[in-house]
Parts: sequence; C-alpha cells; structure tokens
Amino acid sequence: MSASTVLEPTDQRAGGRLVAPVNGPSLQEINGTVAVPDSGTGFWRTLARYAGPGALVAVGYMDPGNWVTSIGGGAKYGYSLLSVVLVSSLIAMLLQYMTAKLGIVTGMDLAQATRAHVGRRAGIVLWIVTELAIMATDIAEVIGAAIALHLLFGIPLTVGVALTVLDVFVLLLLLQVGFRKIEAIVVTLILTIMAVFIYEVAMAGPVASHVLSGFVPHSSLLGSGQLTMALGIVGATVMPHNLYLHSAIVQSRGYDRSSIEAKRQAVRFSTIDSNMELTMAFIVNSLLLMLGAAMFFGTGEELGTLGSVFNALQDSKIAGAVASPLLAILFSVALLASGQNSTITGTLTGQVVMEGFIRMRIPLWLRRIVTRVIAIIPVITCTIIFGGDEAALDRLLIDTQVFLCIALPVSMIPLVRFTSSRKIMGEFANRRWVSVLGWTATVVLTVLNLQLVWQVLS
Repeated sequence: MSASTVLEPTDQRAGGRLVAPVNGPSLQEINGTVAVPDSGTGFWRTLARYAGPGALVAVGYMDPGNWVTSIGGGAKYGYSLLSVVLVSSLIAMLLQYMTAKLGIVTGMDLAQATRAHVGRRAGIVLWIVTELAIMATDIAEVIGAAIALHLLFGIPLTVGVALTVLDVFVLLLLLQVGFRKIEAIVVTLILTIMAVFIYEVAMAGPVASHVLSGFVPHSSLLGSGQLTMALGIVGATVMPHNLYLHSAIVQSRGYDRSSIEAKRQAVRFSTIDSNMELTMAFIVNSLLLMLGAAMFFGTGEELGTLGSVFNALQDSKIAGAVASPLLAILFSVALLASGQNSTITGTLTGQVVMEGFIRMRIPLWLRRIVTRVIAIIPVITCTIIFGGDEAALDRLLIDTQVFLCIALPVSMIPLVRFTSSRKIMGEFANRRWVSVLGWTATVVLTVLNLQLVWQVLS
C-alpha cells in the first residue's frame, strides 16, 4: 500500500470505509475506551457521554500564553482587540469541527493523515515544525507556572522553572485514574478560571457600550503595534497543536467504526461538545482583555508582565477602589490552574504528532520529561541572562504566541484540504461554504503572518 492511497475508501458506495492507519490507532491507550449510547438514546444522555474532549481542546485556548497578550492588549489598546478574540474563536470553532470530523470518519488523527499523503521526508519536516509549536506552548506553561509560584509563595523564578519538571508526576498520576476523570478535572479547572475572571471583571465594572463596540473590527488593527498584538492573540487563541489533539481524542469514544449512522452521531455530538467548551474559552479570553481595558487602559502604567498585573490589582492608585489583595491572589491561582491544565494536553499532543508523523512510540513519562527539559532550557537561560527579570520572561511568552500564529498554516492547510475531499471523507466532506470559509481563514492568516515577518525584519 503506497503512502498516497492509505486514506482511499475501500467501498465508496458504503459511505467510505477507510483503511486503518499504518502505525495503529491514534492514542491507542484510550482509543475506543469510553462507551457511548446508541442513536435512539435521548439527546442529553448522549451529549453527556460525548462531552469531554472539547474541554481538553479548550484548555489550549486559555493557556498562560493568552494572559499577557490579552491583558496587555486591553491595557494598551482598550476594548478594540475584542473583535480579534471573537474572530479567532469563530475560526477555532470551524477548525475544531473539521478536525473532529477527520478523526471520526477516517479513524486517523491529523498527523497520521498528513504523513500518509506527504511521505516520510516531508513528514519529518512537518513533525519538526509541529514539535517546535508544542515546545513554544510548553514554554508558555513553564513561564506561567513559575510566575504563579513566585507571586503566590515568593519562590525565585529560576527555582520555579525547575519545579515545573515535577508536573510530569502529576500527569502520570492523572493518567492512572481514567480518561473520563481527567476530562472532569479539566472542566473543573476551566470553571474555576472562568469564575475568577467573572468576579474580577464584575469588580472592575467595564462600560457595556464600550465592550460591545470592541467586538466590531476596524482599520486601526492593521497598524504595526496592534497587528503584532492581534497576531499574538490569534496565536494564543487558535492553537495549531489542538488540531492534532482533537482529531485523536474524539476517537476515545466507542462508536461503531463501521456504521455511517454512528459516525454521523459522533460528528454531531463532538461538534456540540467542542463549540460549548470553545464558547467558555471565548468568554475567558474576552474577560482577560476586558480586565486589562477596564482597570488599566489610560492609566499610563506599563502592564507588560504578569507580575505588574498582580501588583496593580492590589494597588488602589492604579486599580482604584476595587483594588484588593484578594483579586491578586485569585489571579495567581487561576494562572497556576491554567498552566497545569495545559500540561495535560501538551503531553498528549506530543505523543500524537510523534506517532503520527515519524511513527515512533516512546513511553509517555519519557516523552514528558524530554519535552519539559527542552522547554525549560530557554526559560532558565533567559532568567539567568536577565537576572530573574520577569519582564524578559513575559517578552519570551509573547514571542512564543507569535510563533504559534506563524506555525498555524502548516496544520490548517492539510486539514482543510483533507476534510474538503470527497475521496477521503465520502459523504462527510465539507460543504462548499465550509470549505470556502476554511480556505479564506487559512489565506488571511498566512498573509497577515507574512506581513508580521516583514515588519519584524524591517
């Protein structure tokens, strides 16, 4: 069987029974382990069994990388970048719908499907790019956790960075309790983060008319400073590694792989689950930007670091009458929860892309240790060179988000191409308007990325 025909349907009249992946099921430790009801079962009971993967995907859309870009964007440009958060979230919903459908219909994750079509050499190149994107995400998690530990307990940043290696054992412990329990833990942490920022934004008291006007795009977004910040928000919101992760974890549900009706049900409920969780992520990201705008826009304060936000939240000279130590502590707790949440998804994604692109399997604990050690090297180097200057870490954090935005088209292009093909997807191929939206988003983001690179080089 050649690489170019791995995904070809063996029986197009039956709706597209597809050849199994060369290297076995994606994330085979959890593949098909969660039982789901038959098609005749009630809507809410069925949704409850399919709900969960969307939460793990949503985690990537509210990781520590979002915090500096969103709060900093609100503090510097007011509510104007809310439109970027909205558009990014809509693009994310479209892409995650496609990637869930790809995994359910073909039985392959995005990495496996891409490798099947491009061959070994190109697969290695794409694996390297994707691994760099995952490392950029891991760097954001390391920085966020280290800063949270520093703010809460006064732990030096260098020590905090080193301590993040210990989250390997947290992940391994969670994997022993079952995938459904992991999903429940992630949902609980997401709700905790959302509750914290709903409270803090309510205390800040943003003007409703200003918030609503911020969701309307305007031409000033193409300015150099706002464009860089906008792309950072896109990179922090639409995460390339989530496309690989989602196409794998939707296969944890035990739907009938040979039934067209079962696949149709799986696509429907996985899409609902994904959109529900991404709506929560959209709310969190909007709250972050609204917090920066309501409390700090126009104050003249430079709030380019998480530490400066922590200090400002309890400084009445900056935040006014609503300032309190409680707001600062809650902010740090939410930051720590966000970093730990992202650790789970980052490790699973690393396994997906390694097995999919280069067909190599290594123990999950070894994978986690290697990627985390690689991620902390630039962070520790940065803290040593700049003497533990938190501003340098936050600058590195923003740079990782911009890199993620640049890496995004590498995963978007094959995703839109595969899911638009009737040869691959059969009757599940994208409708024309879905394909048009997918390609439009891909082209626009690619052009904006090139413009950003040009501005940086200039």
